[in-house]
Amino acid sequence: MMILRSTPASPFGRKVSIAASILGLADGITVEPADPTNAADTVRRQNPLGKIPTLVLEDGSTLFDSRVILDYLDHRAGGGRIIPREPAARFAALRLQALCDGILDASILQVYEARWRAAEKHEPKWVDYQAGKCQRGLAALEADPPEIDATPHVGQIALACVLGYRDLRFQGTWRAGHPKLVAWHDRFAAQVPAFAATRAPT
Repeated sequence: MMILRSTPASPFGRKVSIAASILGLADGITVEPADPTNAADTVRRQNPLGKIPTLVLEDGSTLFDSRVILDYLDHRAGGGRIIPREPAARFAALRLQALCDGILDASILQVYEARWRAAEKHEPKWVDYQAGKCQRGLAALEADPPEIDATPHVGQIALACVLGYRDLRFQGTWRAGHPKLVAWHDRFAAQVPAFAATRAPT
């Protein structure tokens, strides 16, 4: 049995859980909570960076970050399932995943600025810099939303997690200016039951 160290609110952990479900591997993974801020948490021994998600394999070895874990799960499921084999499709999927992961990174940095610094110590230029990445990324996706494959690939999974995280931590403010992405979100949710099953409690 593999062990996924994560938290319910982690969009990167959610990527892994959704991918595992799509690939039929979810029954072979136990999800165990991790607290990256706790120096005593074993996640710091499993992943020297102390970051989530971290996947512990049956032999005790570990994999991180989410992109590596998704690559491994695709390999374990036979390959070519959520990471296309054909070069053009492969790099399109990886490029979309990179864009969405970048939006998530910038979103999380905004959350951490509010969580870790007192309000009077917030740096507006830093917050605006991260917000700009998210705004430009979402605008690019709104202008040209991806398809949703019968078996969603890593980029499509990542985009669903972006939109879910923006709902969770930013009160869904992305929705007003991105009607195509709202429709895309709803189609993905209808097609992939794991999306609803992995939604973090508010």
